[in-house]
Amino acid sequence: MKVGDKVLFYHSNCKTPGIAGFAEVSKEAYPDYTAWDSSHPYYDAKTDKENPKWYMVDVTFVHRAPHFVPLSLLRNIAAASDPPDDVSYIGDEGAKAIKGMALVTRGRLSVQRVEEETWKVVEKLAERGGWLESTTTAVKKSSAPKAKPKAKGRQQVRKKAAAVADDSHDSEDADNPAEEAGASRASLQKAAAAKQVHGRKRKASDAEVDTQLRRSTRARK
Repeated sequence: MKVGDKVLFYHSNCKTPGIAGFAEVSKEAYPDYTAWDSSHPYYDAKTDKENPKWYMVDVTFVHRAPHFVPLSLLRNIAAASDPPDDVSYIGDEGAKAIKGMALVTRGRLSVQRVEEETWKVVEKLAERGGWLESTTTAVKKSSAPKAKPKAKGRQQVRKKAAAVADDSHDSEDADNPAEEAGASRASLQKAAAAKQVHGRKRKASDAEVDTQLRRSTRARK
């Protein structure tokens, strides 16, 4: 890379990776000194200052992409036989350029070469946008099973059914007043008969006591 070369600033370690802005090289490659620092996350014990293994460049921010260009969009363009309708403005040649882009053909690369034609297509996408969410993400239908009614709900239904059954019995009794009156009359008759028998037993016992008293009085004379 040389000073003045254009750079696509790419977000990789995030939920939605994609091209977020544009920059340019402001300093050519030089040894990455963080590889020699044992306290740094990028420390590499296999490299040294005499024989550096890692290099880095300095880049300068130019401008933010007016429309964030997600990786999923570029992959969908590369997978389609024709450009999607909402980005048809890139044309067949533009779609062909995206299909040959290292970002969609070679996977994870820290630094990638971008061809001039591909650069122009990405720049156009960032400027014009226009794609729908359905073009960049696949919508999944929910397959979660329906929740079963809780036990408490079933108990309430059973209680309600029992209450209805009780009401039906009450209504049946109300519909037969003659039977209810007959039952009450029979109960009264039984109570009266029991009272009469009890009265007879009491009179018989009183008579026995009186006889015994009279007999004892006669014996004394």
